[in-house]
Amino acid sequence: SIGAADAPLAIGAAGVVLEYLKHNGTRISPGALTVRTYSPDVTMPLDAATVRNLELPALITLVDRTSTPMGARQLRSWLGAPLRDVESIELRLAAVDEFVATPSLRDCVRDALRPVGDLERLAARAGHGHATARELVALRRSLEAVPAVQEVLGACEALVTRELAAQVGDSPELAAMLARALVDDPPLFARDGGAIRPGYDPDLDAIAEASREARQWISNLESTERRRTGIKSLKVGFNKVFGYYIEVSHANTAKLPDDYIRKQTLTGAERYLTPELKEKEAVVLSAQERTAARELEILQDLCRAVADAGPSLRATGQALGMVDALVSFADTAADLNWRRPVVSTGARLSIQAGRHPLVERSLPAGIFVPNDLELDTDGAQIVILTGPNMAGKSTYLRQAALIVLLAQCGSFVPAEAAAIGLVDRIFTRVGAHDDISAGMSTFMVEMTETAYILNHATHASLVILDEVGRGTSTY
Repeated sequence: SIGAADAPLAIGAAGVVLEYLKHNGTRISPGALTVRTYSPDVTMPLDAATVRNLELPALITLVDRTSTPMGARQLRSWLGAPLRDVESIELRLAAVDEFVATPSLRDCVRDALRPVGDLERLAARAGHGHATARELVALRRSLEAVPAVQEVLGACEALVTRELAAQVGDSPELAAMLARALVDDPPLFARDGGAIRPGYDPDLDAIAEASREARQWISNLESTERRRTGIKSLKVGFNKVFGYYIEVSHANTAKLPDDYIRKQTLTGAERYLTPELKEKEAVVLSAQERTAARELEILQDLCRAVADAGPSLRATGQALGMVDALVSFADTAADLNWRRPVVSTGARLSIQAGRHPLVERSLPAGIFVPNDLELDTDGAQIVILTGPNMAGKSTYLRQAALIVLLAQCGSFVPAEAAAIGLVDRIFTRVGAHDDISAGMSTFMVEMTETAYILNHATHASLVILDEVGRGTSTY
């Protein structure tokens, strides 16, 4: 039923998640939990050492030109899991290529995406019944912005972009309902009231009308009672301890009507209330509490309506995130003068005028010296790189790995030309450090990491070793 019948480990993992939710008493709406399986044959796993040595977080920061939170998450996901299928990579590259070649289209898509909020998160919050009025308004504005994105994507020709455009739904009925229900700028907390538009809910309108009438009656009470009693000095007031009251001086107490009930005695006056004043006071003082309670019920109803549309909203959010990530790749390529790589199933790596994206970005324009690389399993399977300190050996090693990683993510690369034979893993043994907590010296850490590489590398792996053995005797 979850689409993973042939993946027992995925079913087991889903079972653990469900048990966790049950143990913590977490309630989720039907369809809010989906299962996606992961296969190491589809994407390249990156171990912690490779992520650290290639400075992947800094690379993500460099490449991230996204307009939406969904796009930023998708970009991080893509860069953390490079593809291992030539067709999938080429489809993604073709989409990026179209955006690079058509700056006006790229700008239009970016501008259309900018008003879209975090549809995935907002839909999830509503599905759990936790969405605030402000979050529901943000969801409405996002849905209202989707048609403009659909219109712009209709001009795209790349297959991937067109497929993503087909997954985008605008949900006009839901957007219209949220627009009718919620004010444009609701209060931060539901208890403050005022989040629901007048005219949307008859019960809420009745509470508001009763409160207005009671407040108007109280505001007129002073003049009314002065005429009725003939006491010109009679005053109507309010304090937080006693509520509303009618205050009369001791000299005029003999003129009071029979329905006045003494409430408080002061030095020079008495304070009274009447049954009708007490009734109107109850209406006014309870209005805020009743309004907040009713608005909370309405917000829950709206959350349920959003939860019913949850699968469609999540699909739309995921599709828009992917489009945003593709545009981000294209923006980076256009801005940094990156080129489209040629990816194949062969065992050859050819880079012409390659550059390290992070080092180049940190230098003034034109300072970085590009360089070439040729590797293949027949004639040049291993390159031993030597040179003096500060010659750029480590930069050269890392840039080769980064170019391969970017290419297999479907991004353009910092080179004049690059022919990339698919690799199944990128391994790095870079830097020297000990691990005192694990009882390992620097040399032992190096040997452990090198052993890991030797035990897991295949004929299709790219291995970067930087001064292995520096932690022991130079001899």
